[in-house]
Amino acid sequence: MSKTISIIGSGFSALSASCYLAQSGYKVSIYEKNNTVGGRARQLIRDGFTFDIGPSWYWMPDIFEKFFNDFDKSTSDYYELDKLSPAYKIFFSDEVITIGDHMDKICEEFERIESGSSVPLRKFISRAQEHYDIAINKVVLKPGLSPFELVTKETVTRVDQFFKTISSEVRKNFKNPKLISTLEFPVLFLGAKPNQTPSFYSFMNFADFGLGTWHPKGGMYEIIKGMTKLAESLGVSIHTNSNVEKITVEQGKSKGIVVNDKFIPSDVVLSGADYHHSETLLDTNYRQYSEAYWEKRTFAPSSLLFYVGFDKKLDHIEHHNLFFDTDFEAHAEEIYDHPKWPKDPLFYVNFPSVTDESMAPKGCEAGFFLIPIAPGLEDTPELRQQYFDIVINRFEKRTNQNVQNHIMFKESFCVNDFVEQYNSYKGNAYGMANTLMQTAFLRPKLKSKKVDSLYFTGQLTVPGPGVPPSLISGKLVAELIQNNEINR
Repeated sequence: MSKTISIIGSGFSALSASCYLAQSGYKVSIYEKNNTVGGRARQLIRDGFTFDIGPSWYWMPDIFEKFFNDFDKSTSDYYELDKLSPAYKIFFSDEVITIGDHMDKICEEFERIESGSSVPLRKFISRAQEHYDIAINKVVLKPGLSPFELVTKETVTRVDQFFKTISSEVRKNFKNPKLISTLEFPVLFLGAKPNQTPSFYSFMNFADFGLGTWHPKGGMYEIIKGMTKLAESLGVSIHTNSNVEKITVEQGKSKGIVVNDKFIPSDVVLSGADYHHSETLLDTNYRQYSEAYWEKRTFAPSSLLFYVGFDKKLDHIEHHNLFFDTDFEAHAEEIYDHPKWPKDPLFYVNFPSVTDESMAPKGCEAGFFLIPIAPGLEDTPELRQQYFDIVINRFEKRTNQNVQNHIMFKESFCVNDFVEQYNSYKGNAYGMANTLMQTAFLRPKLKSKKVDSLYFTGQLTVPGPGVPPSLISGKLVAELIQNNEINR
């Protein structure tokens, strides 16, 4: 008889794990508290407009392809991909930098900003590509059980790259502040300041400049739809509107979960929900990490998000747009060092309808505005409106157009929503940051140290935040479950 596995949550990592476990012969059931599958990768559809509520950047296409290849499938079996050209724009106070869809165009743009800068850029990206090959094929495929996982012939020769920072590496080779900001931007996906992120993570720069930025037609939620279809074809049972209230333990072993007041017996329990929240589902004596532990961790930012429908096409924008027209370091300090609402926030705007006409009615534009903020901040309707006014006014100024009179509707999402809808610790949006002391084996473990047959996956554990790492996290925990549980 097949062993049963109950999975809490239905985000990328949970769906990934479910597919690998079902493929291996387990009887897998997913329980999702919300009314749709996807965890934080959900969708808002209103008045003909479609918005990805969560992730909106498609980087590292090779990781997605490898996932589906593991099931003799391809991404093209589930969704259509377009490479964005240009990849994105960065708006500074006095200039706009456009990142093209391949290195030659990007080098031309760097030369326009600073003569001679393309030479160190090519060297930097070449080094970043080496790091990417090591990271993706060696480091991130380890389950984080031991520091010796990091010891390979490739990493030993680059040990200094774990003790230098991205910021020091970039600033050693580039002097123009706009180019520095451009090269420090990708590691923000890892949830930490560039001066606290090991320089080995420059592999994110190769993911950006080397592999490019892509868009699944119909939005990022098409990936969730594809993974859901794959999971169900493998026999996974998915239950929405199913809130897990407790993880039941008997004699040190997980026995199942309580869902909507009903006990579901399980041979194995795997949580893809927020790690901190998952442990609160256990009696106190079975929790691995104290509240003091979580309080001392460096968490990735939360976000204030706005989903806006415009009744016309907008000018001077691309699919992805970064507004770095204020002090980058000051905003970072207001997130990490002295948490408070930022005085002059940087922000990001996604207009998927620029490249995908299915995302908005004809002649209209779908806009997704995001302001990174510290987790745990006060969240009120008044603050949300105050910051919408700030960013929409700056957006109009930088793009030289009036848009406020063309807003059909706007919806917002912030700290309180992350807590209420995702049980997110302090309302963080991206999990735990990948700082030196929160990398690999130093992150919360995939397997519980106190409860047999209880496992965790997702952005608070190995390998870290982001969609591709979440796919990998699901694979890692599935392999760990197979290795540990097969002979029980």
